[in-house]
Amino acid sequence: MQVKDHTFVVTGGASGLGAGTARKLSELGARVVIADLQDEAGESLAAELKQHYVRCDVSNITDAQRVIDTATQIGSFYGLINCAGIAPAARTIGREAAHDLDLFSKAITVNLIGTFNMNRLAAFAMSKNEALESLERGVLINTASVAAYDGQIGQTAYAASKGGIVSMTLPMARDLAGLGIRCVTIAPGIFGTPMMFSFPQEVQDSLAASIPFPSRLGRPDDYAKLVLSIIDNEMINGETIRLDGAIRMPPR
Repeated sequence: MQVKDHTFVVTGGASGLGAGTARKLSELGARVVIADLQDEAGESLAAELKQHYVRCDVSNITDAQRVIDTATQIGSFYGLINCAGIAPAARTIGREAAHDLDLFSKAITVNLIGTFNMNRLAAFAMSKNEALESLERGVLINTASVAAYDGQIGQTAYAASKGGIVSMTLPMARDLAGLGIRCVTIAPGIFGTPMMFSFPQEVQDSLAASIPFPSRLGRPDDYAKLVLSIIDNEMINGETIRLDGAIRMPPR
């Protein structure tokens, strides 16, 4: 599938991995709908790239449908890249109380249910597309995390939400195969995102040094390049790809 002249939705597109992806798609001639809750950053990036911004809570049905409707109105909507997510940290039990259930529920709601919500609505819209020469009608690209496989202490909620994304990738790809819609997940390792940059520099340096190669934090451009490879190659389907420099996370 080519990028040029097709429309792509990027959730969490106002910053971090999403913003890097929106930039790369835009550079290559795509039409991009940036979906986020960060209005100022989203509107600024959309204006810079001459693209579209829609405010969206991915777990909200009305918000999600508004984003998909915008993409279909623009035309040639063939791709969704889900980058929206949160990363709460809490142990299963603390010194004073058990893990807050609302915090766990919020992680599942935003990361897992939000991803599924966007996928189901996007896939339905894509099912109406004319098949391309490759027989495709669209591609869904989700973002999990290496925490789905080796979650650390304090990441129970986060790891569960990302593990759910990994687990639904293959059955969703099988569900949609007859329509020519692919589903692929990327599981990033330690990336330089706004959350990471909030840590002290010595913590960032220590984390970067723990990555076998390359021994640096991942960059949004690294993620965006993998997105482009997935879009381009129709044989990549039903798979979760670790993008982590060969790191395997220790318990803490």
